Amino acid sequence: MLSKSKITAIGVYLPEKVLTNYELEKMVNTSDEWIQKRTGIKERRISGEQEFSSDMAIKAVENLRERNSVDLNDVDMIIVSTFVPDHMTPSVAALVQGHFGMKNTGTMDLNAACAGFVYALSIANAIITIGQSKKVLVIASEAVSKAIDYTDRNTCVLFGDASSAFLVERSEGDAAFIDTYFCTDGLSADKIHCTNLSQRVLNKNIEKQRLIEQDGKAVYKFAIKEVTRGVQELLSKSNMSLSDINWFIPHSANKRILEEICSRLNFPLEKTLMSVENFGNTSSASIPLALWLAIEDNKIKKGDILLLYGFGGGLTHGGIIMKW
Repeated sequence: MLSKSKITAIGVYLPEKVLTNYELEKMVNTSDEWIQKRTGIKERRISGEQEFSSDMAIKAVENLRERNSVDLNDVDMIIVSTFVPDHMTPSVAALVQGHFGMKNTGTMDLNAACAGFVYALSIANAIITIGQSKKVLVIASEAVSKAIDYTDRNTCVLFGDASSAFLVERSEGDAAFIDTYFCTDGLSADKIHCTNLSQRVLNKNIEKQRLIEQDGKAVYKFAIKEVTRGVQELLSKSNMSLSDINWFIPHSANKRILEEICSRLNFPLEKTLMSVENFGNTSSASIPLALWLAIEDNKIKKGDILLLYGFGGGLTHGGIIMKW
């Protein structure tokens, strides 16, 4: 079925607090040189003590409305991608709806970890294309710092907080979405985990709750192999090649991972958009943040073909090819 939707507006929110590598040197046994060499990260944003994913989501939507002068009262559905919601229930999406007083609006949170934004965009396109909705607000809001152990140098140097909001609307003419591909390796789910009620995935009892832990080497190998394969599968599925792609926008997990993926794909790094250097790994917010940065820099032009590809906890990965 041909897509009948397109992105019509974007908003972003970044917390005020900046956490630099030099500040992390005072917190754990690390250094700016070590962090940059292994990750490419210089600094990241950290949400306030009483600032959660819903607060950041609301601010991203406010930014969208201010920048684009759009009416959100007729939004049919709000889809929020987050793996660190304020509560198990109510959802972040419901809190956003309540704040803005949108009427006749459905709400749901989606957790596909760092691949969540492409999942959420795909769902928005699907429900618009089949005629279920006309106007969907897609938000990626990740207060990742709330789930970080700042005594663990293997994780605390990587992550930051950010939020984005995209308005997706029905379009009978210049639709944006070309094709999608999704895949999961649930047998390796323990390689990235953030505990909450049950630790059964780890087959052990632990005291810590809601803190991210990961097997860095296993995640690196997964990303290099599976993202490379997944991108090729997506291109094959859409009868396209990398030469058709103007901009590659992968999840900004780690600059070294992205360099290796581009090398294996033989795709130019200068045509790969990232947000990792100044914002760290912001989970599902990293792809929309990189897209927003490129738009602000006037890199992306109307008609450009973009390949968005997320990967992370689950272990899940997937992507979208779209026309801007």
